[in-house]
Amino acid sequence: MLERDLTSIKTALQAQRVETPSWGYGDSGTRFKTFAWPGAARDVWEKLEDAAFIHAQTGIAPSVALHIPWDRVEDYGELREYAEARGVRLGAINPNLFQHESYRLGSLANPDAGVRARALAHLLECVQVMRDTGSGLLSLWFADGTNYAGQDDFRRRKRDLSAGLRAVHGALPEGSRMLLEYKPFEPACYHTDLADWGMAYALCTALGPKAQVLVDMGHHLPGANVEHIVAFLLDEGRLGGFHFNGRKYADDDVIVGSVNPFELFCVYLELVTAETSADEALRRTAGAVACMLDQSHAVEGKLGATLQSVLNCQSAYAKALLVDRDALAEAQAEGDALGAHRLLMAAYETDVRPLLRELREEMGLEPDPWPALRDYEAGVYKARLRTRPAEAVGSGYPSGG
Repeated sequence: MLERDLTSIKTALQAQRVETPSWGYGDSGTRFKTFAWPGAARDVWEKLEDAAFIHAQTGIAPSVALHIPWDRVEDYGELREYAEARGVRLGAINPNLFQHESYRLGSLANPDAGVRARALAHLLECVQVMRDTGSGLLSLWFADGTNYAGQDDFRRRKRDLSAGLRAVHGALPEGSRMLLEYKPFEPACYHTDLADWGMAYALCTALGPKAQVLVDMGHHLPGANVEHIVAFLLDEGRLGGFHFNGRKYADDDVIVGSVNPFELFCVYLELVTAETSADEALRRTAGAVACMLDQSHAVEGKLGATLQSVLNCQSAYAKALLVDRDALAEAQAEGDALGAHRLLMAAYETDVRPLLRELREEMGLEPDPWPALRDYEAGVYKARLRTRPAEAVGSGYPSGG
């Protein structure tokens, strides 16, 4: 590798950003049970403390996504100051449109106009939270759908969902964006109102320039080519962000890169290709993509899971940056299928751990962040247990969707 190439790779890695979710620092579990982890954060203030620690060890996780009402406070200005004093900032605002009793049949697509009005009011509340926190992102996931054929009118639901989203789009602060997530099933079993990226793309196109698609790695049917979807949305200028996680069967929400690290590498390769494109519009779209985690750390430590996730994203990005894109373009132009694939595999199989250790040292960080994690848990986590004993916070699945 040429020295100039190594310098540009390190520059890109230092500029990488991965947003961590507040809900990843607290107790969470499966659809059936929430398991308490001794010392895990109990409120948004402690979540921000833990997020600040992760950023201090990695240097690339400076923002924290909030979930409302889980992270609701009386004074968001105070919360913002608290975060910034610890070296992080408040990121995407995630409304909750799936846990209230009234949302049993949906939120914006509910057959009851009163419930639709309630959902819209909550969304507009979250737009105000964006203003109060300085956030530029509203991250939207809807559990809306049906369980039985004939249960409701597909087109009526689509139109009511679109009407509600138009009202939200019109209320967004200048310079902000709404990211629209999709999911083929769960919790609804027969149909989901936003079932795939095409539906989300169509709605975003109709809504206007502030609306973009959010790709959750686990929100696809088996066999879906996620990197292809990413490339298409990038080229259309409609890829707004990711919810990074890992999946084997469905929306497993485990540590990103733990099940299919090659897929994560291929996704980052599409981002790198767009970031370095001669197409200015494509570069601009790629530069604004929000890379966020959305995971449920059910049986493992919260901080370790988050740290591993951020490091996995860093490793995948480093390998994507190593691809010889000039040679790849030449092989593709010549129709050399195997040669092009081998170029990708050469980068993917490279051990980037020495490079990342060197990078962290140059950034003034510890080359190995894991000893600091053990020290933090031995100090902060144990201090929390002395003041508030561990207890289950309830059953269910606290997740952002």
